[in-house]
Amino acid sequence: MYYSYVLKSEKDGSYYKGSTENIELRLRQHNQGKCKSTVHGRPWRIAHVEEYETREEALNRERYLKTAAGRRFLKTLQL
Repeated sequence: MYYSYVLKSEKDGSYYKGSTENIELRLRQHNQGKCKSTVHGRPWRIAHVEEYETREEALNRERYLKTAAGRRFLKTLQL
């Protein structure tokens, strides 16, 4: 299974969107500072996860969540 996910920073409330095959490992990497783009917002928590059969589907959803329409969708979830 593949996942697209949204993380929320407990430090400043910012969001990060990504995709992965192993959500627990990926969250650990973000919180350990191994990802340059998220080191500033540690600690992170999972705010939203969606599961997909293929990597392509998860990547497409990640790309959508990064668009203005995707951000509007996430606001309706009240993360």
